[in-house]
Amino acid sequence: MTMKNKTAHQIASVLTEALPYIQRFKNKVIVVKFGGNAMIDEALKHSFARDIVLMKSVGLTPIVVHGGGPQIGTMLKKLGKTSDFVDGMRVTDSETMDVVEMVLGGLVNKEIVNLINQNGGKAVGLTGKDGNFIRAKKIQFKKTAADSEAYELIDLGHVGEVTEIDTAVLDMLSQSDFIPVIAPIGVGDDGQSYNINADLVAGRIAEELNAEKLILLTNTAGILDKQGELLTGLSLSDIDALIADGTISQGMIPKTRCATDALKGGVTSVHIIDGRVEHAVLLELFTDQGVGTLLLNC
Repeated sequence: MTMKNKTAHQIASVLTEALPYIQRFKNKVIVVKFGGNAMIDEALKHSFARDIVLMKSVGLTPIVVHGGGPQIGTMLKKLGKTSDFVDGMRVTDSETMDVVEMVLGGLVNKEIVNLINQNGGKAVGLTGKDGNFIRAKKIQFKKTAADSEAYELIDLGHVGEVTEIDTAVLDMLSQSDFIPVIAPIGVGDDGQSYNINADLVAGRIAEELNAEKLILLTNTAGILDKQGELLTGLSLSDIDALIADGTISQGMIPKTRCATDALKGGVTSVHIIDGRVEHAVLLELFTDQGVGTLLLNC
């Protein structure tokens, strides 16, 4: 059966549009934070895996960092344990940390590795404890009272922040045929495990590897204006203004702060894209229009 002319021209158009991007990004590091609906919906999971495999196949260097908050919550519920949250951060006692390590470092990480391998890639799962490559310390969280400058220190348990990234393991894997898949668990100087926000881990890894791009998958189309319209391109000054006037608020603030830190740390561009769209990563990387918000250091 021969291909219809219209279909053939559409396919050729897609391939020719992608070619200059493939050439430009060859051998460049692309850090992708995988989370949200894309981690739950079966079709989206497989399309994401195929995107990552294709990136590696055409000469890019993808590194995947994943979250897993809903999966952790589900497992804790099964075990009869409730979670408390402070400013979006899960209070993580020792028992909860055991569950976090089991879910993130085991169930979720190995599922993503398996998905990539099933789709023709060669993925290797890691946590920051492997080779101690994500060093961390406990977050000292200060909560300020609304009516004064006084604050109280709140103990979040095993919630941490990155202090150092040792890139040796990632360099070794990335320079081979392997695709690193990283669970955001760090290790302290005392050997304690720490649960770290996956966006922040992805951002720090992108900085340390001088990544070309940091891509954050979300459950929205990207950064939206007050009318709900997508903002397709933003600078650092734009972001500050949008936070100041309340356009960027709530859960989008940590993502944009992560983005701005990465840009200031040397990452060429950051993309906040809609993980609910099949093949969102490829569409953002290899098409002129893209599917999300592009942030640049300008």
